[in-house]
Amino acid sequence: MEEIVFPNQIRMMRRVAGKSMQDIADLLHLSISAISKIEKGYRRLYEAQIKQVAAFVDCPVSTLFVAEGSAQPEVIQAWKEEQGRRHKMNVGGGLKTLGAGLRYLRGQKKITLANLAAGAHMTLSVYHRIEMGQREVDEQAFSAIASALGMTASDLQKRIYDLDMSGVLEDLKNSETRTGVNLFKGGYNDLPISRLMLRRAEDQEVTVPIEALPAQDGKIYRNKAHSVGAVVCPSTLANDPGLYAVRLGSRESFAGILPPSAVLVVSPTMPLREGDLAILTKQNNEVEVVRVHKDTFCWQMYSFATSETTRVDDLSNVQRVVWIALL
Repeated sequence: MEEIVFPNQIRMMRRVAGKSMQDIADLLHLSISAISKIEKGYRRLYEAQIKQVAAFVDCPVSTLFVAEGSAQPEVIQAWKEEQGRRHKMNVGGGLKTLGAGLRYLRGQKKITLANLAAGAHMTLSVYHRIEMGQREVDEQAFSAIASALGMTASDLQKRIYDLDMSGVLEDLKNSETRTGVNLFKGGYNDLPISRLMLRRAEDQEVTVPIEALPAQDGKIYRNKAHSVGAVVCPSTLANDPGLYAVRLGSRESFAGILPPSAVLVVSPTMPLREGDLAILTKQNNEVEVVRVHKDTFCWQMYSFATSETTRVDDLSNVQRVVWIALL
């Protein structure tokens, strides 16, 4: 079932009908906060929910929609501002990665845009916006897309993550501004990584040694000559022989976002990108988890252990995290 975001007159019509926000919340089994966002056009409604509301306030469904020439220009303006805000968030967020991954996999399976949209029970326009990273996807829609690709939702999620960590989605994330949308209407003849490389990668099991552990002083130290276990990584990382793993300690647990038992897989060869997690190697083989940023003049890094930001003049000791495992 497709979700719809639109500037609406729900607030006005419920007031005309003498209904409160709580009445609408009870009708749709949602919170008052959610109803407030719906009335402002910030949150999606399913088509069935729109019909429920229209029947509840005793008006045609079309009355709930606001036209450009409406007497409520502030409603339209608020909706446009919210859409613009979401678009800016999506440019650097996970929706671009999701869209690029779906385009990649659709091309591998030789499925047209129209056929995949139909298989996921979506309109072509809605699915196209998902592939462009311009529309959020709930669990129900994600599962429908996975089914249309012949996969489970969990398999699709893992496959896209593996592709992103391997770096093969970078061109697709940025392709919209260079090539337009016509490229994606019929699938791809080929993709940035060859099928031969994919087959070879899938035949290999990538086991990465854990070379760094937290010590009694709370710091993490790396011993290249002695591993303390191993972690299995995606086959797409098979072509990086220098991988090693770092096990987090309590100081590096990202304020509870990741548990101390998390293991970070690090590549000494893959180039750093803006916003990456990385490992900084210090004196006496001490390592520290950082996030790297780049401004106009230099690289900077934020330390999760000290909550400090410092300038990076030498990147040779800063290496990119390419995989996170939870043991």
